[in-house]
Amino acid sequence: MKKNINVRHIIVKDAADIFTPLSLVFGFYIILHGNLSPGGGFQGGVMIAASAVLIYLGYGFKTASSAINMEVIRKGEAIAAICYTCLALLGIFFGLNFCRNVFFNNGAIGDLLSSGTIAFMNYAVGFKVLTGVSFLILLMVSLLAPDSDSEHK
Repeated sequence: MKKNINVRHIIVKDAADIFTPLSLVFGFYIILHGNLSPGGGFQGGVMIAASAVLIYLGYGFKTASSAINMEVIRKGEAIAAICYTCLALLGIFFGLNFCRNVFFNNGAIGDLLSSGTIAFMNYAVGFKVLTGVSFLILLMVSLLAPDSDSEHK
């Protein structure tokens, strides 16, 4: 038996196929409802970034890097940081403190946007974390990836 052949087992591929959509849906759910329940942007962002690991484990680096564009993720992280900063500056523009909740009287208690600015800041944090952690995961995995000539399907 040859030792340097990289074999992807069908069980790992099937597990990645099953758990990747679950990770994405559950992560987005945590981000969207983070202002109403335990969890939030950070936890949901890490949950979504875990799908990059699942794709790598199931299909290898070549497929993961082609499915997830690192340049788009890097730019998305900058956009998320700008969005968070703009939302935090709303408090100063309304004559209050930095990061102050200025739209706190929207809707009934328990509605998705009832927490006002906090909900939007939570979404920005979720997007920032999912792009940042996904970028770091792909960067670390690229160090482990074999040359594209030696990777087998």
